Amino acid sequence: MNHSIVQLNDLPDEILMMILKKLWNIKVLYSLIGINKKLDRIACDPVFTRYLSLVNRSSNNSVAPLTNEVLNRFCAQILPKIHHHIRRLDLESATMERILSTTNYPNLHQLGLFNLHAKTAASLFTSKTLIAVK
Repeated sequence: MNHSIVQLNDLPDEILMMILKKLWNIKVLYSLIGINKKLDRIACDPVFTRYLSLVNRSSNNSVAPLTNEVLNRFCAQILPKIHHHIRRLDLESATMERILSTTNYPNLHQLGLFNLHAKTAASLFTSKTLIAVK
């Protein structure tokens, strides 16, 4: 019997999009960007890049920062590549400065901030250095 191995890259774009839409877009971006041109193109589609929740949510709905490994890759490779698609960002206070200063977000219209303490909020909204126009 002849066994055939179907690889992800062999699937038509439409099927790949249907499958990937069922996954958390952060995982899609982290896993597929940089693999090859086809997967890059699909992962960079606005369907996956328009709204990013760059936080870890637990089963009890608490919010924590992304791991350093994931955050490093997002800041160095992924965000600079997709920044023009991003319309909404959800960020955790411990990582927000790094993420916001990584690149310019020309189409950002919504910003969700989690675990933000009053002192940090006061500094954030009165400081001209954190969210400077690039």
